[in-house]
Amino acid sequence: MIMSTYLGYSYAWAMEHQDEKAFLNSVAKRLADLRREKGLTQERLADTAGVDRVAIANIETGLRRPTVTTMYRLAKALGIKVEELFNNL
Repeated sequence: MIMSTYLGYSYAWAMEHQDEKAFLNSVAKRLADLRREKGLTQERLADTAGVDRVAIANIETGLRRPTVTTMYRLAKALGIKVEELFNNL
């Protein structure tokens, strides 16, 4: 009984984690697409947003989970509302 409960929680955690990973990958793609639409390099966006260029690269490849503050700075640097980073995800 304990093992099946443990496996159930593990499966639930894994499924939740997969959903989270898929969401973060969608956000990453959306950020990269918006940046390119605005004609910005990762370096230019990073400079304008006040974040490290490596952070932009890591967010766009899904290696980093951006904070709310970082998302706000990126949206502002892109000239959009934060909500637009999450449209159609």
